[in-house]
This record gives sequence, C-alpha cells and structure tokens, in this order.
Amino acid sequence: MIALLLGGAGIAIGATPAQAAETKFNVKCVPPAGGGAPVEGETTAKVTAPASAKVGDEVDVSWETVKPASNNTDLMDIPQDAVQPTGWITVGGGGGELKVVGEKKNPPIPKKAPMQMSVMKGKLKLTKAGKVTLTPGKYDVAVTFSFGTFVTKCAPTGAVGVGATIDVAAGSSGGTTTGGTTTGGTTTGGTTTGGTTTGGTTTGGTTTGGSTGGGGGQTDFPGKAVEVAFDCGPVVPGGIKTPVTINAKKNGGSYDLTVKTAKGAMAAPMALPAGALKPSMDVKLGGADSGTVKVTGPANAEPIPDKAPVSLSDMTGTYKPGKSGKVTLSPDQLTIDVTMAPGATPINVPCKAASSGVSLELDTAAQPGGSGSSTASGGGSSTSGGLAETGAEDEGGIKALALVAGTVILLGGAVFTFTPWRRLRGTR
Repeated sequence: MIALLLGGAGIAIGATPAQAAETKFNVKCVPPAGGGAPVEGETTAKVTAPASAKVGDEVDVSWETVKPASNNTDLMDIPQDAVQPTGWITVGGGGGELKVVGEKKNPPIPKKAPMQMSVMKGKLKLTKAGKVTLTPGKYDVAVTFSFGTFVTKCAPTGAVGVGATIDVAAGSSGGTTTGGTTTGGTTTGGTTTGGTTTGGTTTGGTTTGGSTGGGGGQTDFPGKAVEVAFDCGPVVPGGIKTPVTINAKKNGGSYDLTVKTAKGAMAAPMALPAGALKPSMDVKLGGADSGTVKVTGPANAEPIPDKAPVSLSDMTGTYKPGKSGKVTLSPDQLTIDVTMAPGATPINVPCKAASSGVSLELDTAAQPGGSGSSTASGGGSSTSGGLAETGAEDEGGIKALALVAGTVILLGGAVFTFTPWRRLRGTR
C-alpha cells in the first residue's frame, strides 16, 4: 500500500504488492583522506518497490544490503548505532536518481564479524506511464564516533543489473516525466577526517628560558616549560593541552634542539604495533630571526599492549641561525603520524598551536645558509611526522589519552579509517 495526499485529505491508493529482486555488483570504495588505498569487493543489493502503480502515485522504494563486500577487520569493534548508509538508485526512463537513506541503527559489530547496515528507504513520485526500472548505484557509508564522523564513498566498477521494475499505468494526472526526485530520511553525519591544518599562531608571551647569550663558552641552553593548547580539529575533541620545553645545545655556529612534552602516563585503549606513533613539531622563530625549525621524534620501538602506559619520544632537530641577535623559540604546530602496519599509508593528524609562548631565547650569530625567512626549516630532519614523546623534565603529567591509532575498518564493501585520538590533556 502507498498513500497519496490529495487536497489535504489522505486517500489510499491501491498498488500491487511490493516486489523485490537481488542484484550483485562490484564496487570500489574510497576511504577518507589519509585512510589508505581504495578497496574493491562484491556486494548484493535487494531493491524493493511495487510491481505496478499509477501516474501520480508516490511509492516506497528500499535498498537492503543482503551481502556486504567485506567483514569488519580485527582492529576495532564498531559500536551500536554508529553506521548510517546513503544510496542512489538510478531511475530508468530519464528519471534521474532517487536518494535513499538508512537509519543510524546497527548492532555492535565485533572484529572480523559481518558488517550490518540498515535498509535504505526513499519515496518516488511517478509522473509518466510506462515501465520504470530501478538500479542500485553508488553509496556512502558514514560511521560516527564521539570524536567525529568518517565517510567512505563507494561506486560500481562495472555494469549493474536492474533491481526492480514498476509498471506505471496512466492515471488522472498525466505527467510527462518520470520523477526520481524525492529522498528518504535525513542524511549522513558530518564529513570528515583529520583535523585541519597548519601553522598555529603563536606568540611570544614571556621571555627567555634558562639561558641566553651564546658567548662565554656556554654550550647548553635549557628552556622553560610553556603551556601549549593544540587544536587538532574534529579528530581530537577538546584538543591537546600540555607543557612543552625547548632545550638547545650549541654545535659550532648551530644549535641542536630537543623538544619535550609533559611527562606522564597514558593508557592505550588498544594494542599498538611497534612503529605506530611518530611525532614532529614546528619550532617558531621570533625576534631577530624568523621561520620555523622542524623537529622529529622516533616512532615507538616496541609494541604497546592494550591499556598499557604510553610514553612519547623526544623530538630533535638543528637550528642554523640566519640573523644575528636575540632569537626566541616557541612551540608551534604538532603533527601526529599513525601507521598501523608496515608499508601502510600513515594517517596524518595536524594539531595547530592555538596558544603558545616563548620557551627559549638565544643570542645568535648569523651563519651562511642559515634560516631567516618564513619558509626556513632549520637543519633538522624533516618529514611530516607524528606525535611528540612525553618525557619532559617538568612536573606536568598527561592525565589521559584515549588513543586508538589509525584503525582501518572494512564495512559493507567500504573502508573506514578512524583516527580516534579522543583526548590528550596535560596539567602542570
């Protein structure tokens, strides 16, 4: 049965019982940015619609995923009511596409278990007599966590068979086109992934770290810990707040930098392999010099068991002065690279320094080929790297890190990539 509202009154229009047909087709699914390579698989869709109706009727159409293209991986359980699919059905006869949307409703999906997606539904207004074919096509699948929504887009890679056919008889209102215009339900959660972007604005705040001046044979210049608030976008709700210390050691005319974040314990919410976490940070130059110096830290050398404490490595690099005078060094953008398997594409999480301050001031002498421009990057090793290791000498502690590093989940022929860094908070 379908219902059509005429003149404000509900009038029941009879239609033949719904008919459904299954069709198998291959799809290619593209995960969110930074989520790795596309994945291909075969899925089975069942499209349900009335076998016949009349011009002017608005009929219910549904798309059920009978067989997803893949199972969940062994990396992460998907929580209940986190998955919402949206599909587009091609309406034959020049009717365009009909958008169908499923509820955000699913049972908990354990690791390696078959993926489950709700039935997608929509309504189609019939405006022309004849046979109307319904063929499933592209679809999106969104998975929502507290830290954000991640959408994977899938599309057929070959021919797709017709899912259902409606025999439309002439009615009292003779339209001229077939209407594939209406949609069912509301659409998927937010689009996604990784936090935006670069370069935080920092400001000098207060002055020098433990030592200034490069003369008198002094070689070690300890900095002071400054509270830094990092904004990682939707990937890390609430951002990261931690003390950061920049220390320098004079090496000829240059300075070897070591950057430390707060010392403290963190609990890993899942097992992380060796090499999963890699840090980097931009150190912003001020005063007489300008530009940034890239410092990086090594990835974790040993696997980290589930719920075990995590420490993050110190980051190092080299600053070669481009100008003479007093130069300030402040923590700037922190970048987190997460790699869950050897050879996998790292998931890059940039965290902008929303607030910062000067950790160290040096009295420098310009060196040939040194920094001194907004693009300078100091002599330190570069690469866009990951998370800094905590190991700072100050008394601050990182109270909590709910860290689920770069998890790839195969869902209904789609690959979902999550970087659920829930929260990293440091207190001094």
